[in-house]
Amino acid sequence: MDVVVTGGRGASGRWVVDRLATDHAVTCLDRDHPGPEGHPDVDYRAVDLTDAGSVFDALTALDPDAVVHWAAIPVADTRPGVDVYRNNTLAAHSVLTAAGRIGADVVQASSDGAYGFFFAAETPVPDELPITESHALRPEDDYGLSKVVTEEIGKTIARRDGVSVASLRPSWIQTPGEYPCRDEAYVEDLSAGAGNYWSYVDARDVADMVAAALAADFDGHEAFNCVGPDNALGRPLVELMEEYYGAVPEDCTVEGDASAYSTAKAERLLDWVPTRSWRDAADADVPVPDA
Repeated sequence: MDVVVTGGRGASGRWVVDRLATDHAVTCLDRDHPGPEGHPDVDYRAVDLTDAGSVFDALTALDPDAVVHWAAIPVADTRPGVDVYRNNTLAAHSVLTAAGRIGADVVQASSDGAYGFFFAAETPVPDELPITESHALRPEDDYGLSKVVTEEIGKTIARRDGVSVASLRPSWIQTPGEYPCRDEAYVEDLSAGAGNYWSYVDARDVADMVAAALAADFDGHEAFNCVGPDNALGRPLVELMEEYYGAVPEDCTVEGDASAYSTAKAERLLDWVPTRSWRDAADADVPVPDA
C-alpha cells in the first residue's frame, strides 16, 4: 500500500516507519524535514499538522491508501495542558478529516492515558482486571482528555466517510536495550509504576500492531490495548495490587505476572499478540531506526 505516517520521526514513530517501510511505500509527514539523514526508503514532507489546509493539501496530493496518525505531544506535564490538548486534538482533526475525505483507512495513536489512571489525582483501582477496551474512560488531565477526543474524531470519520479507524492504546513504550521500566529506581519503588499498574510495551510490538491494524479487515472504529505480555516487575499482579492499593477489583481474572491490560481483542481482530518481554528486550542490542 501507499501509506502516509505522521510523526514518523518521533521516538516511537521511527519504529513504526521502519516496520512499515519493509512492506509498503511510506511517506512521513512531520514538522521538520530530515534532509538526507532520514530513512533511506521513506519520502518526507514538512507539514504543520495542526494546519488543516496544509494537511489537506498534502494528503490529497499524495492520495494514500491508508494514513497512520502517530504525531502528538506524547505525555502530560511537559507543556501547559492547554497546549497539549490543542496540539493533539487539532492535529487529529486535520489528519483524520483529510483521510476520510480521500477514503483512506486510518490507524492512530491513542494511549492508555485515555482511561485516566496514570495522571489522576489519586490513581483508582480499575473496574476490572485485566482492563479491556470497554472499561470507562475517566481522564482528569489534558493529555488523557486529548486522546479521548481523538478517538471520538475517529468514530466520527468512520461513520461519515465509511473508512475504518483503529485507535491503538499503548502503555509506556520501551526502546529495546534501554527499558527504563527496569531501572533500579523503578523496580524498587512500587509507586513509580503504580499509575499504569506496572505496564509497558516494546516499540517493536507497537510497530507490529500498526502493521497488523493496516492489514486487518474490520468496519468502523475500534480501539485496541497495546501492551507487553507481562508486567514490568515480573511479580504476580494481584500481589502487587494488594501490596500497593490494598485491594483488587471484584471482577478480577488476571493470573500470574500478566499485564493489567487485556490484548484479547487485538488477538481476535488483528491477529496480534505481544512477543517482546522485558526479560529479553531490556538488554537487547537493536539499532534505533533512522528518522
